Formats: sequence, C-alpha cells, structure tokens
Amino acid sequence: MLIPSFACSPAAAAEKKIGIQLYSLRELLPADPTGVIKKVAALGYKQVETYGYSVEGKFWGLAPADFSKLLKDNGLTAPSGHYGLDKYFTDGNTDDLKAFIDASKVIGGEYITVPYLGDALRKDLDGFKSVAARLNQAAELCKASGLKLAYHNHDFEFKKYGETTGYDVLLKETDPNLVKFELDLYWVVRSGNDSKKLFTEHPGRFPMWHVKDMDKADEKLNTEVGTGSIDFKKIFEDAKLAGLEYPFLEQENFKIDPFESIKSSFNYINTELVR
Repeated sequence: MLIPSFACSPAAAAEKKIGIQLYSLRELLPADPTGVIKKVAALGYKQVETYGYSVEGKFWGLAPADFSKLLKDNGLTAPSGHYGLDKYFTDGNTDDLKAFIDASKVIGGEYITVPYLGDALRKDLDGFKSVAARLNQAAELCKASGLKLAYHNHDFEFKKYGETTGYDVLLKETDPNLVKFELDLYWVVRSGNDSKKLFTEHPGRFPMWHVKDMDKADEKLNTEVGTGSIDFKKIFEDAKLAGLEYPFLEQENFKIDPFESIKSSFNYINTELVR
C-alpha cells in the first residue's frame, strides 16, 4: 500500500496535500470560478474535488482544458471529481460515464467518484445489488482509461434491512481491487456508525475522506473542523488502516465568511490531523 501523501514529518509540513470539495463553495463558484480557485489556493489548499460537471455546462462554464490550466496556474490538482451517474445506474448507458472519464483525464483526475443515488435506485437491497453490479462494470471502464472508481456515502446507505445495510451490499458485492470508497465522516457519525469498524473489516478501501464537522448545537449543521462534535483525531489514527490518500474538507453551510471558515478548517486539519 502506498504511504499517504500526508504521512510526513513536521519539517515536511509544507508538502502536505489537503483538499477541499468545491461543493462547499457552490454559492460562489459558478459566478467566478477563476477568482474562487485562486482564493482556495491562496489559503493553502493543494487539491480540489470537483462536482457538477456536464458536457453542456462544463466545469462552471470552463472547458476541461481551460479548467486544467486554471488549476495548474494556481498549483492545484484535482485527483477526484463527483460525477452524477444515476442514468447509467438506471439503464446501463455508458455515454455519460465515458464523457466524465474524458473530462477527468484532461484535468489530471485519478478518481471518478459517485456522489449520490436517487431515491428510485435505493428502495431496497435489490436496488443496492443492482448498483453494485453497475459499479463493477463502471470500474472496469475507468481502469481501461487509467482511472479509478469510488463511491461517496450519505446516511441512507446505513439504513438497516434485517441484519444488513445497503452499504454492506456495496462493500461486499463490489470488487475491492476496482471499487473504492470515499467515506463522508459526518454522515458516518450522524448515522451512528463506527469508522474504525469499517476500516477494520475493509482495510485499504477508503482512500478518500470527507472531513466535515458536526455543529455541537444542531447535528443537522456543519461547522469549522475542530470546533464541532466529531473526534477527528481519533478517526485519523486509523488513516493507514483505511488506506487514506486524500482528505477533502467539505462544509455545506456557513455561519461566518466562507473563506474565513475554510481557512480555519484548513489550519486545524494541517496542524492537528494530517501528519
């Protein structure tokens, strides 16, 4: 297993690779992608995770080649992107997936990450079994193009069906050599699950995490990392077991200026979590 890029001595702290899921800045990014990306880089982030790409809308109006240049000009990389695949999961048509693979390759991506499943795809365990089969097929296509496939969770995957869950199905019925998982730590904690149990039962399958803190007064809200109720220090003790390569900050709501907020979170992740 590769040693995570953040496993470094204090002297090499400047080389730490800390990322942000750009969905955190969805209220600002579409109007000024160039300005937002510049600010993200200036705050110390080295990586971003994209969201919302489409052939028509591109990356917030920027063609993949132009977005790639913007990233490079600001010393950023985009190892992962969230690409909606509900249509593929429904009918098996791979046109969108192939378009996403093409865009990801242009911007230097490593992972095509599934961000969400629509209600119709997850009504029961059979739905999750169908998705698992499609994930395996999609992962083969990604591999053939030099990319990898990952799945990002919310809380609905942990709904109990007898003694199992949809997440159990996805983990057990996908090829561990092909399908990886991006663990959203906020949703794991909020749904009452244990990240260490997941890492122990499925070591090395969680190369990406969403580092998203929970407001102490209202669990439905996010807050700056290190100020909420999630014990990230304990979770990060298992980074190697999980196979963590890319920690991405994500925050879906703000009580202070978004850039002040993501800087606060960056500072905590950089000094207290990433070693």
